[in-house]
Amino acid sequence: MMYDQARAQQPAGQTRGPVERRSAGPEPLLPSSDRDKIVLRLGHALNTFTDTPRKALEAAESAYDEAVAQLVNALAERRRVLRVGWEDQDLKTQSAELQHAMRQYREITQRLLQL
Repeated sequence: MMYDQARAQQPAGQTRGPVERRSAGPEPLLPSSDRDKIVLRLGHALNTFTDTPRKALEAAESAYDEAVAQLVNALAERRRVLRVGWEDQDLKTQSAELQHAMRQYREITQRLLQL
């Protein structure tokens, strides 16, 4: 077996080939930048609770409201995209696309039920 210098220089856990094409898990419901902003707001509320509890609670509530609103919007958009993908499909000729949509609905619904 030959030494592969390019592969040896990759960070641990990174490989090339078919493994890269598989996702590690379900796609996040919210973009990481939006999640990070909400987490920072909530963290700030937690850190200021001792000094200003009422203001901190209002900030935490605001972060919660933002998370809920973004989640509702993301779920509505995901539903819209899924529906466009299967709505006008012929059942006999597009069964693979319909099966994919069904898997997507199942996955997102199961994730919601686990919240």
